[in-house]
Amino acid sequence: MNKKRFLILITLIFAVMILYALKYFGYIPTKSYTLKELGIKEIKSGIDKDKDGIDDYKDIMLGAREYVMTKPQYKSAYYKDGYPPKGEGVCTDVIWYAFKKAGYDLKDLVDKDIKNNTKDYYRVDGSPDPNIDFRRVPNLLVFFRKNALSLTTDITKVDQWQPGDIITFSDSHIGIVSDKRTKNGEILIIHQSKFEKKEVYARYRYNDISGHFRWIYKK
Repeated sequence: MNKKRFLILITLIFAVMILYALKYFGYIPTKSYTLKELGIKEIKSGIDKDKDGIDDYKDIMLGAREYVMTKPQYKSAYYKDGYPPKGEGVCTDVIWYAFKKAGYDLKDLVDKDIKNNTKDYYRVDGSPDPNIDFRRVPNLLVFFRKNALSLTTDITKVDQWQPGDIITFSDSHIGIVSDKRTKNGEILIIHQSKFEKKEVYARYRYNDISGHFRWIYKK
C-alpha cells in the first residue's frame, strides 16, 4: 500500500470514528415521534400536586426539559445550602428540579427518609449530610426503590416506558424519560452530562441501566 492510499484509509477511518462519536453522543439530529403517533398509550398519574392543570408525570418530564434548556454547565461541587447556583449542575439536579416543577420537594423527601432509615443508604455511610445527599445518584437509587414503582429495565418493551419515568444507570447517572421516541418506539432520556446532548437515546447506555421508576404520590 503506497503512502497516498494509506493516508486516504486513515482519513476514512477517522471520519467514521467522528461520525460514530457524534451519533453516540446525540449530535446527529433524527426525527422524533410522540406516543400518540406510535399508538402507545400514555399513562397518567391522576395527580396534579401543584394544581397547574398538568398531570404529575408530564409535569416532571417538562420540568426536566426546562432545566436542561437553561444549558447549565456541568460542574460537580458541594454547596452549603444544598442547591447549586443557577447555570451549573450535574445529572441529579435535573431530578430535583423536575420534581419541584411538579410540586414536590425532593430534597426534603430524601433527607427525611435518610434520617429515618440511615442504614438503608450505603452511600451515606452512617453520616447524613443534607447539603449533598439528595444530589447523589446512589441515594436517589435507594430512595426510588423504596418510594416509587419499580418497572422493567428492558428498553425494548417500549410501551412500559412513559414520559416522566426516572431511569438510573449503574449508580453513577440518572435521567428522566422524554416524551420523544424514535420511529421504533425507542425512548430518549433528558439528562445533564458533560459531553452528550440533553436528550439522547437510552440504548447507548443500555447495559448500565440499574433502575426504572415511576413516581407514586403518597399523602
